[in-house]
Amino acid sequence: MISNENKQAAIKSVQAHKDDTGGAAAQVAVATERIKELTEHLKINKKDFAARRGLLQLVGRRRRLLNYIAKRNPDGYKKLLKDLGIRR
Repeated sequence: MISNENKQAAIKSVQAHKDDTGGAAAQVAVATERIKELTEHLKINKKDFAARRGLLQLVGRRRRLLNYIAKRNPDGYKKLLKDLGIRR
């Protein structure tokens, strides 16, 4: 489970304004943090298939959000990928 501090830091790194906590970029940042934690968990617990399924669902959700951002704001999309260290 992602800690509240990590979640707030991820949101703060991509906020468009001080009240932006649920925008698409913020959701992508939180999903990225959760994906990192689940990936580390699965390196240790190789047979945790429920966590693996959750990870795949989360990756799909992040991909859909990134596609939305790419359509709306291509420059912001490229900046977001660079800031979060996501490869296309």
